Amino acid sequence: MKVPSLDWGIIAPGGIASSFTEAVQSHTAQRIVAVASRDLGRARAFASRFDIPHAYGSYDDLLGDSRVEVVYVASPHSEHLTHALNAIEAGKHVLVEKAFTRNAEEAARLIAAARQRGVFLMEAMWTRFLPHIDVVRQVLDSGALGEIRTVVADHGQYMVPDATHRLYAPSLAGGALLDLGVYPVSFASLVLGEFATVSAVGTPAFTGVDGQVSIVATNAAGAHALLNTTLFARTPTTASITGTRARLELDGDFYAPAPVRLIGRDNEVLDVYTPPRPDGGLCFEAAEVARCVAEGRTESALMPLDETLRIMRTLDEIRRTVGNRFPGE
Repeated sequence: MKVPSLDWGIIAPGGIASSFTEAVQSHTAQRIVAVASRDLGRARAFASRFDIPHAYGSYDDLLGDSRVEVVYVASPHSEHLTHALNAIEAGKHVLVEKAFTRNAEEAARLIAAARQRGVFLMEAMWTRFLPHIDVVRQVLDSGALGEIRTVVADHGQYMVPDATHRLYAPSLAGGALLDLGVYPVSFASLVLGEFATVSAVGTPAFTGVDGQVSIVATNAAGAHALLNTTLFARTPTTASITGTRARLELDGDFYAPAPVRLIGRDNEVLDVYTPPRPDGGLCFEAAEVARCVAEGRTESALMPLDETLRIMRTLDEIRRTVGNRFPGE
């Protein structure tokens, strides 16, 4: 609430845009002033539901609205490049829903465009901005875990097989990895830094997108990340970081506000952090955007663009390994 307010526009009023809007309006001083959809009726319904003053049936009309300072891109992965690039070219600051783009080539184009235009750009990896992840950072920085040896994380949801659902649609860059698997991959990147090696095995869904993927990655120090994602079943969605002195355990869902336990070598619980509230977590990424813009910064130190690009390259390598390509790549 203390962060300076910006005027926001939303592209693509779907489910994640609804969650974002609820969190922002409930827990921040940010103002959502416009929403756009290719279906004007859908935009108007969203605007009415959330008391947003302006609804557009064209994305270009929203980008032409001088009142809009920052754009939240909530469209499917396949559309992120076009929608975010158009917003950047219109001189808007941009928050792009994860995964950032379909692939690293598209991510590099967006980053170069934002840097050339001098506008703020960030991946909406909301986990990075949550209080319990700040606690994880503090523990890592303190050295309390010792030498990090293993990171384990999973994210699986049971998604009813439906060829019309975006997660099963190759044309929308569907699949488990970009929507669900990006969470454990990003978490491991936060803990271990840049990966030195990445290997993976996968099982396709009935439409050809990746249905389940298991990943082993290492960093230069030889630490391992064991990661899994699937559309086929609801997994524990937990995470752990194990070092030579102690470990951290994050309850499910680890990527949302979740308790964190510090556990010693003898399996004794040394400390516990419990988030102040379990809901509204998307508000923190919006606050980070506003804070950075107010300070004149064009990217966030909590989710740097170079790291987003490295993660996209990792996702590319995983998809290459399991044989998943999207139409048009």
